Parts: sequence; structure tokens; C-alpha cells
Amino acid sequence: MRLDHYDNSDFSRGASPMKEALWWLVRSLLFAPWFPIPSGVKVAALRSFGAKIGQGVVIRSRVNITFPWKLTVGDHVWIGEEVLILSLAPVSIDSHVCISQRAFLCTGSHKFRSENFGLITQPISIGKGCWIAANVFIGPGVTLAPGILCSAGSVVLKDIG
Repeated sequence: MRLDHYDNSDFSRGASPMKEALWWLVRSLLFAPWFPIPSGVKVAALRSFGAKIGQGVVIRSRVNITFPWKLTVGDHVWIGEEVLILSLAPVSIDSHVCISQRAFLCTGSHKFRSENFGLITQPISIGKGCWIAANVFIGPGVTLAPGILCSAGSVVLKDIG
């Protein structure tokens, strides 16, 4: 790999630079603080940036969502403290899903053997009634069928169903 050859100019961020900068500001004010900010305020902010969010969604402190316009969340979803959703590609979370503390939903990686270390993005889909326990890593392109439990500390790189 040659990092001086890295070029991701073909990657679409999905929004204008101004919208992305405004999201960074809102995210810093509403999502980054350690103290609780009501979930309703966070949900309203996500919706205003294009996320599709259902009813009864709980979002705890220090949740980091990269591009909300690529996020879809069903009803009665809980997102725990310090969850990171790297939404370089679409992320779909069905209803009645619990994503516990410090879980990482990662839609991006790189072509390690490629000289230019090219960016790879693939969507993530979480089925109804899943529980992603604390410190779980969900990799690009993963689909979890309904009712799946990912045990604490798991690394999920392939579909489970």
C-alpha cells in the first residue's frame, strides 16, 4: 500500500459540504456531551438532517453518527452510550433493536492489498429484535436476520441469519 497514492474522490458523502459542517456543529452540541440531552431533541435533529427515525427511539450520551442522511431507524430502538455509527453507506436498523454501549457499526474499510488503499463502503442492515451487546464491531456489508444476539465484544464480519 502507498498512502501517498490514496484517492477517494469518487466517494459520495451524500450531502453538501455546508450541510455536513452544520451536522458537525449540531452533533458536537447535542450528541457529544457526556451529560444527558433528551432523546426527543436528538431524534428531531437527526430527522432534520434526513435520517428516517421511528417512534420511541432512545439515544444515550456520546453517540456518534457520521452521516445521518444515510441512517434509517425503526420504532422503539435503544442506542447506548458511545455507540459509533460510521454511515459512509446506508445503515438500516429495524424496530425493537438494542445497540449497547460502545458498539461500532462500520460501513467502510480499505483495499489493503491495493497500492492506493482504496475505500470500500457497504451498507449494514440490522433485523427486528436484534441485540448488539457492548463493544460489538459490525463490519461493512453485514446483515443480521431478525432476533440475532451479538454477544459482548463480538466481531461480526459476515451475515448472520
